[in-house]
Amino acid sequence: MTNVRALAAETLFQVVDKGQSLSAQLPYAAHKLSPKDKALLQQICYGVLRYLPTLEHYCQQLLDQPLKGKRRVFQFLLYVGMYQLQYMRTPEHAAVAETVNALQSMRAPGLKGLVNAILRTFQRQFSELQESAARVSVCQYNHPGWFMKKLQAAYPEHWQDILAANQEQAPMWLRVNRAHYSVNEYSELLDDAGIEHSLEPRFEDGIVLDKPCDVYSLPGFREGACSVQDAAAQLAARYLDPQDNERILDACAAPGGKTCHILELAKANVDALDADSERLLRVEDNLQRLELKANCIHADASTPNEWWDGQAYDRILLDVPCSATGVIRRHPDIKWLRRNSDIDDLAVLQKKILENIWPLLKPGGTLIYATCSVLPAENSEQVANFLDCTTDAIHQPLHESDTPTTPGLQLLPGLSDGFYYAKITKQQ
Repeated sequence: MTNVRALAAETLFQVVDKGQSLSAQLPYAAHKLSPKDKALLQQICYGVLRYLPTLEHYCQQLLDQPLKGKRRVFQFLLYVGMYQLQYMRTPEHAAVAETVNALQSMRAPGLKGLVNAILRTFQRQFSELQESAARVSVCQYNHPGWFMKKLQAAYPEHWQDILAANQEQAPMWLRVNRAHYSVNEYSELLDDAGIEHSLEPRFEDGIVLDKPCDVYSLPGFREGACSVQDAAAQLAARYLDPQDNERILDACAAPGGKTCHILELAKANVDALDADSERLLRVEDNLQRLELKANCIHADASTPNEWWDGQAYDRILLDVPCSATGVIRRHPDIKWLRRNSDIDDLAVLQKKILENIWPLLKPGGTLIYATCSVLPAENSEQVANFLDCTTDAIHQPLHESDTPTTPGLQLLPGLSDGFYYAKITKQQ
């Protein structure tokens, strides 16, 4: 029988030490587990990644020296045990016993004494260890130092709120398919199904659930009545404002939520472009479930000369590759996979894509620039530089303080994820 704690330790080792994505490793690790154990595996992995600096600090205090080399994976098993003891409702004796038993399936029964001793000491000295961690800045917030500095510079009054929101479980938002139901009609179906939820007027297609649920328990999900999509991401198609019969490009389209939303709002001719062939399959899956049609193109948005047919687009949604620092609560591995140097590299790529996609837009057409980042270098600074250097680009404000020098709308994680939008039209 597979030990969930052993799987968690091995998954975390692959993510933190080997730089693998959690969203790629989790399904691989969980494919043979029961639904209950899959949920436990995810809970442990997410939790350890959320509180990694604190758990590392505890181990530093309790181990004479860190476990390295072939024994490194067992350091993550200690994190798994400590996370259960501090943050989960698992009975303490069970948390310790199951974590120690994991060593059997990890083929290291000789380490049972060490792991048991460390976890027992952790229980006895927990108050002192907690006080010690509270004095360490990185343990107070459980984010990398470089990221905290960038947030402090960009949001001197709100940076702590952003970090706190990143540690919370993200809400489950639904996007109602307006081709099937109004939001109020679908809300009534949820009431009938006993699924508690609320409506938020700011997000006109959205419903937020009081607690996450299995998508197949949602009324009409298989038939395309709704999709799971964060409220912030739902704004993309609304700001794009697609119209019937228009030619529209959704660049960097995977996994397809925005593509489908565009087609739910208008009978448009949509090209869905993405450089990742595997993720493009998810676009096709979403289109199929919702019985929608788009032209899926496997190509790189930064090199349109390799795929563009020469016909200009009425509207372009440009959801560029970014640091994803606005969706850390959904993907806590981002904190440990992303590096400070990545931000400058991404800004260069974003500039290249924006400049190379712009000629594909018709005069009078609309481009929505979007990211799921909270960093100005990828967002307002990027768009301000583009507006300053592009004579036929006209800034279109999305709110009162959206100006050409500080353009766009920045949403911070909270009710929705952290997203950025800017609207630009091309001079006639």
